[in-house]
Amino acid sequence: MTHEAAAASQPFVMDATFWTATTIFLISYVVIISEKVHKTVVAVFAASLMLVLKILSQYEAFHVEELGVDWNVIFLLIGMMTIINLMRPTGFFEYIAIKSAKAGKGDPMRIMTIFAIVTAVLSALLDNVTTVLLLAPVTLLIADALEVDPIPFLIVEALASNIGGTATLIGDPPNIMIASKAKLNFMDFIYNLTPIVIVLMVVLLVIIKIVFGKKLKTREELKQRIMQMNEKEAIKDPLMLKKSLFVLGLVLVGFVFHGTLELQPATVALFGAGLLLLLSNTHEPHHYLAEIEWPTIFFFIGLFILVGGVVKVGLIKLMSLKMLALTQGNLLATSMIVMWFSAIASAIVDNIPYVATMNPLIIDMAKQMWPQETGLALLRHPDLMPIWWSLALGACLGGNGSPIGASANVIVVGMAEKAGKKISFMRFVAYGFPIMLLTVFISMIYVWLRYYVFSF
Repeated sequence: MTHEAAAASQPFVMDATFWTATTIFLISYVVIISEKVHKTVVAVFAASLMLVLKILSQYEAFHVEELGVDWNVIFLLIGMMTIINLMRPTGFFEYIAIKSAKAGKGDPMRIMTIFAIVTAVLSALLDNVTTVLLLAPVTLLIADALEVDPIPFLIVEALASNIGGTATLIGDPPNIMIASKAKLNFMDFIYNLTPIVIVLMVVLLVIIKIVFGKKLKTREELKQRIMQMNEKEAIKDPLMLKKSLFVLGLVLVGFVFHGTLELQPATVALFGAGLLLLLSNTHEPHHYLAEIEWPTIFFFIGLFILVGGVVKVGLIKLMSLKMLALTQGNLLATSMIVMWFSAIASAIVDNIPYVATMNPLIIDMAKQMWPQETGLALLRHPDLMPIWWSLALGACLGGNGSPIGASANVIVVGMAEKAGKKISFMRFVAYGFPIMLLTVFISMIYVWLRYYVFSF
């Protein structure tokens, strides 16, 4: 019997080990939410406690997929981060931002609309964290040139990044985690989530037009200042840019066909990273590798082990049984509860640890509902798929509910504060929470119609 099967078949007992693991898990989440200690420090320490106290063995933590680190997620993130770090010095993202501002003719409202669309598209193709990291500094520069408040621009970009990132497997970390656990491919996300994301982006653009349309005004001479910017000057290394775009295109094609090629997304991303490092002719790769978001990577590693501990002792099984009792096995009710609970929870807690907890819960719930199924047949059971999409929509869109709901939000708020433009918690919530509620409500209707009424 495999370790996975053994873990799944063991009955859980509320013994000292159960309560120890549950206590470590709950205290860790409270400390992460409080932000008194850096979340990476909390996750790594809590994971090490799970190992030292032998709640999980080291073998289970590093080699058993159901209980330990999901290496596909880790190396997909490392691969994409490396590609972006190699692209960043070329000036490509600054070029796009200046070109977009000029396309808006220097008009603040048009620029905000174009930036929202660009942010959403780049978030879907790269990832939302990287996108806001690259676009926020240029946004501050353009808002300063127009002498307008940059905060509405930055908040709208954060909201657009979370909506746009929902569209693809690589767009938002929760999607990467869901795809890996549910064995979903890149095209599954395109087919199931991109249509609703397009609708939600149209809704967002209408709302920002209503909210900011009359407020964002500037003088004609300041508009001309934007029009006089030369986007070509932003390109620092044309040859490296061509190589980067070639490799990025190759990687995106690889993602689209990774199911057909029988390659994991992590393999595609690592190949792209390795190829671009080779083509860059760099003699100092440590510079690019050092710029990888290692705190984020170790946060994921610690989180996977922490959640693996409570999976092993049975807390997740207990939670899944409670959810089944609540919904009485009604799949539509389960989908709706998963979506709304995910949205509200993700507005309170960073959506990454939330999804790390929900993934095994949904898998365990599926085992209770279809005990005769195993492997891919269980994970991709037709009746389970709407629940996976409800989790993705709830977690990704719920991140818009507060400045701590998604990593992209945290980065935008941090960069604004560094530039002397503090975004208060309540100001973000005032814009983000109503938009979160509206987008989740529309998504609820979408899931109901698509999977339970028309089933297409």
